[in-house]
Amino acid sequence: MEKVKEQMVKRDLILSEFATRDSEAIRFKDESSDFRTPFFRDIDRIIYSLSYTRYIDKTQVFSLNENDNISKRMTHVQMVSKIARTIGRALGLNEDLIEAGALGHDLGHVPFGHVGEDILNEISLSCGEGYFNHNVQSVRILRNIENNGRGANITLQVLDAIMCHNGELELREYRPVRKTKEEFLAQYEETYKNKKAIKALVPMTLEGCVVRISDIIGYIGRDIEDALRLGVIKIEDVPKEIRNLLGSSNREIINTFVTDIVKNSYGKPYITMSDDLFKALVSLKKFNYEYIYSRANSEEDIELYRRMFNKVFTHTLRDVVAKDKKSNIYRVFLNDMSKEYMDNTSNERKVIDYIAGMTDDYLIEQYNELVR
Repeated sequence: MEKVKEQMVKRDLILSEFATRDSEAIRFKDESSDFRTPFFRDIDRIIYSLSYTRYIDKTQVFSLNENDNISKRMTHVQMVSKIARTIGRALGLNEDLIEAGALGHDLGHVPFGHVGEDILNEISLSCGEGYFNHNVQSVRILRNIENNGRGANITLQVLDAIMCHNGELELREYRPVRKTKEEFLAQYEETYKNKKAIKALVPMTLEGCVVRISDIIGYIGRDIEDALRLGVIKIEDVPKEIRNLLGSSNREIINTFVTDIVKNSYGKPYITMSDDLFKALVSLKKFNYEYIYSRANSEEDIELYRRMFNKVFTHTLRDVVAKDKKSNIYRVFLNDMSKEYMDNTSNERKVIDYIAGMTDDYLIEQYNELVR
């Protein structure tokens, strides 16, 4: 197997000087190794996780529709991974680190997408558990929830790429800022206490920067195509100057951005794009918010989701306080969790973890059980 291990690490020799080497991987707990390189192993741990499986029935933008061609969270994650690996390979970066970060970046997303996240944040704040952010929850899942509360021991660099992926914030340049385990954990804890902390996060690797920009590219064009399929917008609604520059289809938009980023970032210690495309990115994102995301859910839909989250949270918290081992949260979640998780997690946080991990359908099912 030694020859196999040698074959696996040969890639390090051809990577860019700005890439993260496999030999630089840092884990929070020591463990034995096999022929797989550390970031390659992280990919396996993420795709084999239960949280990854549940991507398949979590909202991307549009909920409660019957069109099977509309994106779910799984579609988005796979697109981000492919876009990021394309950029990473072209720039000579570590594709395994990129793929692990991309595939794990949305594990903490809750039912009904960003609307659901806002509601769960309200609940978390109201019960003293701090701010809820899906990217931080993704890290929590991999550190504290997967493997029955023992965590997956994912590398620092991958966890950092996941936590710092925030695709809601576009930047002209993405420059990595090196950090230690202690600095990473301090940033992680600060996000629960400080609302502004989430916007100050910067990836520690160039690969993490690629995941971050790829998250935006992965949703901005596909969300338009989904909106077109559902009749939310017409292609003529998209400003003509943006279509002329970027293209009108998701394929064209992705290709335009990826090509421009590779051209402008090659041989540099940061990720950037041309001024024209950055302005177009900002304008297109603004268009999406005004014409798509603001229309994706009616006020009645949002109020329904709020009732669902609050009803399920209140009832489930009562079950946890009562230690009702036959309740749903114990049956499908807590009964198998480690003593460390059970002893070191507040009742409120246990319920937040449980709800955050639900699929859309499971939350609806739990709510319907309570209101029958």
